[in-house]
Amino acid sequence: MRNSISPLSSGLALAAAVVLPAVLAAPSAAVSGISVSTTGSSVSVVTSACTQINGSWGTAALLTSSQANFAQGRQVALSGTTISQSAAWSKVSPGTYTVVVVCSSGSTAGSQSVIVSAGSAPTLAATSRPGTTTTRPAPNQGVNGGLGGAVRDHGRLTVGVGAALVGAGVVTTGWYLRRRTRPNRY
Repeated sequence: MRNSISPLSSGLALAAAVVLPAVLAAPSAAVSGISVSTTGSSVSVVTSACTQINGSWGTAALLTSSQANFAQGRQVALSGTTISQSAAWSKVSPGTYTVVVVCSSGSTAGSQSVIVSAGSAPTLAATSRPGTTTTRPAPNQGVNGGLGGAVRDHGRLTVGVGAALVGAGVVTTGWYLRRRTRPNRY
């Protein structure tokens, strides 16, 4: 009599065999707990890592490449709720910056680099009708591509685990389809 192994248990064992080495081999670097985005000459940061202490969530700083520590940057107090805290800077000159968030407890929620590109100011076009002159914004020229708030660095661990799960799924699917093509043996 032939012993059969259920596809579920062998699939789970295969997935564990693929994922476990990837998790153990991945570096244990901390994942940044902040999300930074730019719109024109404005930079904003959002986090959910801070807790309110004495009415303060913490402080965020925008550092240029020549500034070495948190105290030298443009500092803004975080505002928000227990779910999300944020800060923003306006009229930021083009360049590369580092955003650092320090919670009111003194712990660093994270840091992330951001590039502010030279944005063009909207131009005004004059239109005239008989007897009136109106100023209106020029028509939109489409979407400007580039790195903005839609890009997030997920880190090596997240990418490694995701790749391992996709690989385990491919191997398990191949194994299952291969088993289906064989004639049943009792």
